[in-house]
This record gives sequence, C-alpha cells and structure tokens, in this order.
Amino acid sequence: MRRHILSVLGFIVASFATQATSHLVIFREHYAAIAHLRAEPIFALGFTIMIIQGSVLSYVFANSRFAGRSRMDAVRFAWLFGAFLVSYIALGEAAKYNVPSIPAWSAVEAGVGFVQFTLVGLFLGLAHGAGESVARHSMRVDGKPPGED
Repeated sequence: MRRHILSVLGFIVASFATQATSHLVIFREHYAAIAHLRAEPIFALGFTIMIIQGSVLSYVFANSRFAGRSRMDAVRFAWLFGAFLVSYIALGEAAKYNVPSIPAWSAVEAGVGFVQFTLVGLFLGLAHGAGESVARHSMRVDGKPPGED
C-alpha cells in the first residue's frame, strides 16, 4: 500500500509541476488564446483527476511486466500510459475545440506530456523500488554481483 500511495503522490507532484508551469508560466499566452478555457480553473477537480489517474497507473504498473525491473522500464511504462492520455489532449482536443493553431497546440501538449510522464516514470520507479529486485536477483550464489571476484 505504501508503494501505491507514494506512486500517487509522485504522479500528483509531477503532473502539477509540469502542468502548472506550462499553463501559468511558460505557455501562458498559448493558453490565454483559447476562448473555451476557464479564467480560474477548479483545482479540486484537477486533484481528483490526478488521484484517479495516479491510482490506476500505480495499480497497472504493479501488475505489469515492467514492475520490479529497472527505473528506465518504469519510465517506458509511464511513456506508454502518457501516450494513451496525451494523445487525446494533443490531438483529440485539437480536433474538437477551436484552438488557434493545431500544430502549436499539439506540439505544446505533446512536449509537456512527454516531460510530465518522464517525471511520472521516475517517481513510479522510485516508489515501486524498480531496479532493486533486479540487483538482488542478479547476485551469484556466493552473494557477490556477477563479474566481481
């Protein structure tokens, strides 16, 4: 349970940090040009979404072939999960809403999503101890790592 809680917290930190920085600082003008966005977002809904998504991500990761492997495998897993979520934001929303520039919208959303899910993967790997079990299982019978004499 501790690993799942840490995973969800890591997801919230990574998501909030990247999305808030993107929306409120780096790409402020980009988002201000979109007429359908709220002037003041409803943060409670955003945190609820992050809790749900982080919980699903942690559960699926723990039950996947990526669990217990390297931290890079945790990042790869997060990229797959991110591709699933970000593809809708980068392409689906651009198809439905009147964004000022589809290429700019898609590039910003895909880029920010890549950063977000890279961080998510790092936190996921840390929370679930990715890489630790691989090192434990790669010990020789005498307790030394392979190649150490």
